[in-house]
Amino acid sequence: MEYNRLGGSGLRVSRIALGCMSFGDTSKGFSEWALDDEQGAPIFRQAVELGITFWDTANVYGYGSSEEIVGRAVREYTRRDQVVLATKVFFPVGDGPGGRGLSRRAIMEQVDASLRRLGTDWIDLYQIHRFDPETPVEETMEALHDVVKAGKVRYLGASSMHAWQFATMQHAADLHGWTRFVSMQDQYSLMQREEEREMFGLLADQRVGALPWSPLAKGRLARPFGTHTTRFDNDPTGRRFYGDGDRAIVDAVESVAAARGVPMAQVALAWVLSNPVVDAPIVGATKPHHLADAVAALDIELTDDEKAALEAPYTPRLPSGY
Repeated sequence: MEYNRLGGSGLRVSRIALGCMSFGDTSKGFSEWALDDEQGAPIFRQAVELGITFWDTANVYGYGSSEEIVGRAVREYTRRDQVVLATKVFFPVGDGPGGRGLSRRAIMEQVDASLRRLGTDWIDLYQIHRFDPETPVEETMEALHDVVKAGKVRYLGASSMHAWQFATMQHAADLHGWTRFVSMQDQYSLMQREEEREMFGLLADQRVGALPWSPLAKGRLARPFGTHTTRFDNDPTGRRFYGDGDRAIVDAVESVAAARGVPMAQVALAWVLSNPVVDAPIVGATKPHHLADAVAALDIELTDDEKAALEAPYTPRLPSGY
């Protein structure tokens, strides 16, 4: 495993992050493909063995059950001081005034709820899951600063928004001397490259690290076009963002992978890792080979010709996931 600093901060993270939307209680209705404690045990054990110490979840994943499973896994398979825990706040998790959004009420209420579910005294990286147009930016940034100063959170991150929105929030923090974001978790893969237009330049200028989610386009870049899996057939998010996938791009990945004699996932992930603004792609593993492929991608250095072949089929499209 490789490790580096997250953005311009001093926080050291593994170059591969374990995405924990894969874990949850299916009876709560969040997803039909989520893994419970027993099913997820091999994944957590493998993450520890491979040195993947950066684990990312959210209060909305499994409607809270992902955080509970992750917290138990930390206690069962590793130690709290060996793991960088990240979680998020924004999406609806309750009907009350603190059950959604980025108001002071919501942030204060939800950070405590996440701490209880994770069974920890602190969150390493607390991320706003989306931009909240209904709450003043200053209210959100001051509340986030306060949870840092209270010792409940060590670092702040953001996720999936327009570059101007992110710049506005960082500027508010700078104006008032509040804690800035050190990371941006955004959608980035060979199938969705719109972050290259504005966001990635801003991140490089601000020394903010990118944590791409869905670097394999919900698995569509990890297998030949037209191949179906349980998650493919039951994940509405993947269907909404990618449909059946972009065949020309998938075929390009398959061709490069075949020439190298490696799985497609390794090639697609190696391409994401090659971008200098990317600190740690988030890999949502449901099978042991998912993490093995992710770690193996660290050793793949794509040639200029291979990158050109992978990038050539891409056509401009609207950003998605905001």
